[in-house]
Amino acid sequence: MKNFFALLILGALVFCAYTYYNKTVEDKFLLTGTVTVPQRLLANAQAQNNTCSIIVKNEADVPIAIKRIINPVFPLRFQIDSKDLLVGEVDGSVKLEVEINNHGSLGVIKTGDIFGSAGGQYALNSKGIFLTADKMTGKPQMIPARGNFFRTAAR
Repeated sequence: MKNFFALLILGALVFCAYTYYNKTVEDKFLLTGTVTVPQRLLANAQAQNNTCSIIVKNEADVPIAIKRIINPVFPLRFQIDSKDLLVGEVDGSVKLEVEINNHGSLGVIKTGDIFGSAGGQYALNSKGIFLTADKMTGKPQMIPARGNFFRTAAR
């Protein structure tokens, strides 16, 4: 009977230690903030089937966490925690980037993609981060002109 109670107490202590460890790991990484898009890009950013991906990178520009929101509405409030981590442990400061697209590929900027970043580096428990997606790739358009450019430039 003594062995049973000793084993029960030991099991309870292990459970408490495990729960405490998980709680401290989760509280170690939490980033909150807002993604904004300028008015000129708002219609493109809020188009159907778009994905807003917030990418957290370490000091070496390696992605360590990604948060994806489908069909975003801006301004978009976000919270990135340990569930979004791609790696086991995190230390140091981080940088944040945002990509809005409809193809879902990250790191590949295509025509019509909107992207941006937060200025500076942030601690692991930063709050009130402002990300601005203010750049958009586009297809260059040729302006119709009269005559042949090479012929008129040579004169």
